[in-house]
Amino acid sequence: MRPLASVLWNLGMVYVVYFVARLLFFAENYNLYHDVTTSHFIELLRGGVTFDTSAILYTNAIWVVMVLFPLHLKEVPGYHRVCRWVFVVVNVLTLAVNLGDSVYFRYSLRRTTTTVFQEFENEGNLGDIFLTEALSHWYFFLIAAFVGWVLWKGYAHATNRANKPNRPNSLTTYYITYTLSLLVFIPFCVAGMRGGWTRDIRPITISNANNYCDHPTEAGLVLNTPFAFIRTIDMNNFEVIAYYQSREELDAVFNPICTPHPSHPFRKKNVVVIIIESFGREYIGAYNRHLAAQGYKGFTPFTDSLIANGALTYKYSYCNGRKSIDGMPSILSSIPMFVEPFFLSPYSVNYVSGLADCLGQKGYATAFFHGAERGSMGFMAFARATKFQQYYGREDFVADPRTRGDEDFDGWWGISDEPFMQYFCTKMTEMKQPFMTALFTLSSHHPFRVPEPYKDMFPEEYPDMPVYKVIRYTDMALQHFFASARRQPWFQNTIFAITSDHTNMPALDEYRTDLGGFCSPVIFYDPSGEMGSGMKEGVAQQTDIMPTILEHLGYDRPYLSFGQDLLTTPPDSTWAVNYLNGIYQYVKFGHVLQFDGQKTTAVYSLDDRLMKHNLNGHVAEQPQMERELKAIIQQYMERMTENRLIPEN
Repeated sequence: MRPLASVLWNLGMVYVVYFVARLLFFAENYNLYHDVTTSHFIELLRGGVTFDTSAILYTNAIWVVMVLFPLHLKEVPGYHRVCRWVFVVVNVLTLAVNLGDSVYFRYSLRRTTTTVFQEFENEGNLGDIFLTEALSHWYFFLIAAFVGWVLWKGYAHATNRANKPNRPNSLTTYYITYTLSLLVFIPFCVAGMRGGWTRDIRPITISNANNYCDHPTEAGLVLNTPFAFIRTIDMNNFEVIAYYQSREELDAVFNPICTPHPSHPFRKKNVVVIIIESFGREYIGAYNRHLAAQGYKGFTPFTDSLIANGALTYKYSYCNGRKSIDGMPSILSSIPMFVEPFFLSPYSVNYVSGLADCLGQKGYATAFFHGAERGSMGFMAFARATKFQQYYGREDFVADPRTRGDEDFDGWWGISDEPFMQYFCTKMTEMKQPFMTALFTLSSHHPFRVPEPYKDMFPEEYPDMPVYKVIRYTDMALQHFFASARRQPWFQNTIFAITSDHTNMPALDEYRTDLGGFCSPVIFYDPSGEMGSGMKEGVAQQTDIMPTILEHLGYDRPYLSFGQDLLTTPPDSTWAVNYLNGIYQYVKFGHVLQFDGQKTTAVYSLDDRLMKHNLNGHVAEQPQMERELKAIIQQYMERMTENRLIPEN
């Protein structure tokens, strides 16, 4: 057989092995999946192929190179026996890992990752546990042995005769054949490992399994354990530090479980959350009035007018992370980013709630909108995990006959903001009230291209800051959105929350600091005026959006939040937290405290915009700030690692 054909045949057998392992996983854990419909089960299997492909190519990469490497001296029987052994042993081991996890899954409800070594490093009875489970699942050993025999017997060699070519013409044919085979296989191998071809797809991670799941537990059916291991190698796993020895003491300092006691009946207001790509406070004139004397006006005239005419916002407002995937859980589920993005961590398949889930329980229709391809940036997986009922992406926009389709594709990321926001408005008008929606924009992103119809309106005036022109464009798109929304019957009964996923390209020194890099707007706009208005002196963060909205509506069920209700919390008690390169930053009492997990490294006044004067040890509120921050960290790490991100009841 030709070398490439033999590789594909052998890998095809491995796909069958993974399929069998998934069926055995399903059978072993049938009590968890007995209500999965046949059609949905097929969808889960289809999703599993992507993760199987990645795992198969990673684990068999060395074997593929051994087989296809163009060196005629290796074409001897002994070398091919080694290749055969490598192939069989590797794939029987991966099968064994999958089968073992079929048993362990019932205890963890997630595929085992590299954290297993940390979780059980101090346990001395693992041998007994393993032996007990092995004896009760003896049939798995027989299955693994049988599969190994099939792989050995079915193995196809790269050449029909395991001997060296010795004639000049045969040598030439050999090197051409093997070199081309390797060159053809490499790009397909890389794409398979990443999970796709397009630039919108970052290497798939555990959280992408939620693209196919209706419930977090179903991720176990989509994933395979070798993939889960590979994707969590060398990750900065969450470490629980017991600053407080009892849960009572810990909860007394900070408890993320909110138990509301509303003083008014539930308000069935619509909720619209608008997350604007890279929309940092630096670009918004209303937040930079202290720079007016220097001629700085900002680049968002509409947002400035909204803040001046009815919106509620906060002077010190921050994002909880530095990436888009950080912002999503912070804004929509009130979960900040500590150490690593939640949805890129081994705990991404934990049970998690959010605005969509909470309001969905109150009868709301919920939908998430993002102008990129479905699956881009992992947003669809997040939306599914947090119970958004509908997801609208580029494909849906293009399929709608009322739009211009791909004529509005920006050539890079997706549909440009202005037309997609109009689509967003149109779709909301078709939704049953009350509704909760979230929009994630994309135009104000590298490579910072203004759509062709608006290039003359927003020219390149600042070559060193290309983000400015697209910020201006997106601000205009927001203006056009509100102009359309005001004409809709649902507008007056809607709460709008506007923020950014993170900041981008700082030009001013105060936004280049440790804290300045987290300066994002947090804006609420209620056309009825019930939420209040004006620029408040308090501290706000992305994780405050969810509790503020729920409390204002009169939500009456427990929920988890690493934030606060900004409407009822006194301004001098408001706070914000974020994480940067191993340092936690805690903002409160007019200061920012930096903490490395063990000790405070610095304290700065918020008036010290350039963070030049370290006041460590000289701030009266520092001990209290340290106590509170430790409690926040411990609650986060414990609940993340123990899968307690929803109220226990």
